[in-house]
Amino acid sequence: MYKVLITDPIAPEGIELLQKDPEVEVYNEPDISYEELLEIIKDFDAIITRSRTPVTKELLERAEKLKVVGRAGVGVDNVDIEEATKRGILVVNTPGANTIGATELTMMHMLTIMRNGHKAHESMLNYKWDRKKFMGEELYGRILGIIGLGNIGSQVAIRAKAFGMKVMAYDPYIPREKAEKLGVKLVDNLHDMLREIDVLTIHAPLTHETKNMIDEKEFEIMKDGVYIVNCARGGIINEKALIKYMESGKIKGVALDVYSKEPPPPEFIDELKRLADKVNISLSPHIGANTYESQRNVAVIVAQQVLKALKGQTVEYAVNAPFPDLSVLTLIKPYLDLAEKLGKFLVQWTEEGIREVHIEVRGDIAEYFQPISSAVLKGILEEVVDFPVNIINAFYVAKDRGIKVEELSSEETPDFKHYIKVVVKADGKEKVVAGTVLEGQIPRITEIDRYKVDIEPEGILLVFENKDVPGVIGKIGSILGEANINIAGFRLGREKKGGIAIGILNLDEPASEEVLSRIKEIPEILFVKHIVL
Repeated sequence: MYKVLITDPIAPEGIELLQKDPEVEVYNEPDISYEELLEIIKDFDAIITRSRTPVTKELLERAEKLKVVGRAGVGVDNVDIEEATKRGILVVNTPGANTIGATELTMMHMLTIMRNGHKAHESMLNYKWDRKKFMGEELYGRILGIIGLGNIGSQVAIRAKAFGMKVMAYDPYIPREKAEKLGVKLVDNLHDMLREIDVLTIHAPLTHETKNMIDEKEFEIMKDGVYIVNCARGGIINEKALIKYMESGKIKGVALDVYSKEPPPPEFIDELKRLADKVNISLSPHIGANTYESQRNVAVIVAQQVLKALKGQTVEYAVNAPFPDLSVLTLIKPYLDLAEKLGKFLVQWTEEGIREVHIEVRGDIAEYFQPISSAVLKGILEEVVDFPVNIINAFYVAKDRGIKVEELSSEETPDFKHYIKVVVKADGKEKVVAGTVLEGQIPRITEIDRYKVDIEPEGILLVFENKDVPGVIGKIGSILGEANINIAGFRLGREKKGGIAIGILNLDEPASEEVLSRIKEIPEILFVKHIVL
């Protein structure tokens, strides 16, 4: 019998699913204290928590039989993932369980700010009958722009079309076929979409790519009277810029369920209150998942994941990589780290959304091809999704994002004893990066596109292509020096003398957009990009 301990409240449907399994003994203790938990955890095979219960190193050290931690929700901040991984304890969560809840909250907010529902309600409670005051706008015929056409974005698109809206979307990681099936116009350039839309709604994760994605430049190119809805993640919209364009009259309505800091500081709320007579504002305290149905889904999914994990079946939502044999983890860790860095490099090096990934693993490490290949995908995917990706679920996530993965392994290797090469395709263009681990411990990037290089994959890299003529490096160095940015290292690769070269600078700190713009203005520079590893 497997013993499963539930330490936080979850919906009864999840508990019943566990209780029906003849191999499982369920202990439901939603109010158990941490001290009590420390005393009894040694007897359990699985624990199911929400955010209340800290799954610490101390707890895991005492969990002699523990095989799986189930987190009823997406966030796993309360779980010591590293310690669980070292001990071969699987951690699972429940991304996607709140899709419909978040979708319907989005539609509620959209209708509220366009039809003045909240203001009309307050007016009635004050015994007023101001019918003319609450003239609104219809969704019908309006153009909706969606950033992020994943699970929630797709469901919003379906409902918006049912209202008669025309729907556009920007998501470089979604296949065009999916948008076509939804009847959505998928655009390659965000700004092209922003110029046309009447309403903007966001359903993307917060990553380095999406942070402050909607800033002053983006607001400036939108139509006057635009409506803004964000039920995804705070930080995607620059809140200072949002206030500025609300004040200017550019924005007619704003609906927010998420904030860059939660709960938002009183100063931000005061700013919104000050503008409430000028702009239709609808706020909620991050309640996208707060429906009975979403909570039921969370409970059922976490129960299903825990049962699969206990029985050795494949789980879809693993947060970590279980390595019960720690000697194997130690043996291949440098190669897993390199593979992940190669993926991180490519997702930043490639300007468009990646559609295909071709992975080669050569040499003695070919027998560990599966985890190495998954580590490459992890490096790519964790830059574009907002839930944990690891070598267990990377292939599932890639498939869900419409990314085609091709794999090749061989004990033969061209130049090095061990060799990992990754080729990605984005809108027909190929980008390549390859690397090796020297002396079993020293990772190196050895190839970028058609250039042979020797780079330590670490920190901040300034990568640029230039005409191979004298003086280019000096010009870049001068610009960086004037900006007080120190160069920690420099590598150069070229096909032939006088042709095209690639340069890689290791920087102590990131270059600003202004500095990058100055570098781009150098006549010999063909391309420049920040890569953060």
